[in-house]
Amino acid sequence: MDARILTLIGILLALFLGALDQTIVATALPRIVQDLQGLERYAWVATSYLVASTVLVPIYGKLADMYSRKKIELVAVLIFLTGSFLCGLSGEFGPLPLFGDGMNQLIIFRAIQGVGGAGLFSMAFIIIADLFPPAERGKYQGYVAAVFGLSSVIGPWIGGLLTDFGGNLLPGVEGWRWIFYVNIPLGALALWFIITKMPPLLPAGKKQSFDYWSAVLLIVGLIPFMIGLQQDKSQYGWTSPLTLGLLGGGAFCLTLFYVRSVRIESPILNLNLFSNKVFSTSNAASFLLGAAFMGIIVFLPLFMVNVLGVTATRAGASMVPLSLGLVVGSVAGGQVVSRFGNYKYILLVGIAVLVVGVLLLSRMTPQTPFNSVLIYMALCGIGLGPTFPLFPLAIQNAVPIQNMGQATSANQFFRQIGSVIGTAIMGALLAASLAGTPLPAVVPTGEGVPEAVRATGTAQTQEPDAAFAQAITDNYFYLLFIVLLAWVVTCFVPQLPLRKTNTPPAFSEP
Repeated sequence: MDARILTLIGILLALFLGALDQTIVATALPRIVQDLQGLERYAWVATSYLVASTVLVPIYGKLADMYSRKKIELVAVLIFLTGSFLCGLSGEFGPLPLFGDGMNQLIIFRAIQGVGGAGLFSMAFIIIADLFPPAERGKYQGYVAAVFGLSSVIGPWIGGLLTDFGGNLLPGVEGWRWIFYVNIPLGALALWFIITKMPPLLPAGKKQSFDYWSAVLLIVGLIPFMIGLQQDKSQYGWTSPLTLGLLGGGAFCLTLFYVRSVRIESPILNLNLFSNKVFSTSNAASFLLGAAFMGIIVFLPLFMVNVLGVTATRAGASMVPLSLGLVVGSVAGGQVVSRFGNYKYILLVGIAVLVVGVLLLSRMTPQTPFNSVLIYMALCGIGLGPTFPLFPLAIQNAVPIQNMGQATSANQFFRQIGSVIGTAIMGALLAASLAGTPLPAVVPTGEGVPEAVRATGTAQTQEPDAAFAQAITDNYFYLLFIVLLAWVVTCFVPQLPLRKTNTPPAFSEP
């Protein structure tokens, strides 16, 4: 078999581990916090992973432009597997010096996982860009989005299965620990493919330097900024000193990062890339679509459980059409681009389908049939699918190859930041809509549900379920404008001919 295909298998397998870890943990969290007695720190298990896996993305992109892609991928996989193993051990030996109790250990070790996960996500598109020229790259990058879709379908199921029955695998080891230990054999297989089949893939162009001060400013700026957005707004509102301090301090450090990046020769992110119209417009659209994607998936379970009155299991099942639609849309979009070469029209058609899906979601009522919601979600997935592989493809086709890593990771970074900011803003809008309205009896408390949703007040004349339904559909109506804006921005993405050859990377050590 072609060494490039075997390398791709290893990369996708490693990516699958990182993507699976975002969904498999959510099902087990109630059992975890019960065993580790850390309910008040429940949200931090997700937040620590999200912050680490987002903040490090631009740094991995810079490193990919400096060193062997193979070595960076191996380091990312090893860090992720180390974090997974440590997560499984959380609390096994009681409180530890510096790390604290089991819940604190899990939060810290999840952050280590996130450091590795950032590399798994960002390096996948970069390595595929090295292996395949733009004219045929779309169909392979479509598989990356398909991996995310597949993991979101089977992750919660595997998480529940291991949590409930994993304790039978080895006496004395709680079932939830296996959701972390299961990464070890799969990661070992991914390492085998990468070590034995992947070429070194050395970067092109002149040797670049790494500016450590820029990296420090980026990390110190992004971490408080993201925590300020993610923290519980029902306890620390937008105008609280803590929130303002985190957001203000983060913004100040990011401003210093920008000033330093302008002045030095080899920044973490080459700001001259923003003068490239493909790069700037594609990232702007990805930012908006990241916000829309999280808005869709965060608020639907609230509507399903509290308005339609379905069980939590059926509410989870309502997300499956979105994931399957993502798989179909991403793979089909990549195949069509590789065949016909026009990424812009496919992006516009995909986002137009997403507009229809979000419009239908915004018109839901308490009488909307369950099966209709499944169709709406499938449309959203099919519409979003092509955007995952094709925006990175457009950027890679337009930027100098010596900046390939920075440019590719920047697209993923803007999509993830859009998700974080979008979730925070939409959660605040939902809380404002529900102010003074008693919530329904059942409010999902799982990972990803905005804490602001739990704000309560005095009764209004409107029925609670009807008020709650109106608040959710209003949010989808706001999302509709975000998606429409993304479509308009995509209209300004230049359509460049896809190169049929790739500047060859170094496939052997010098």
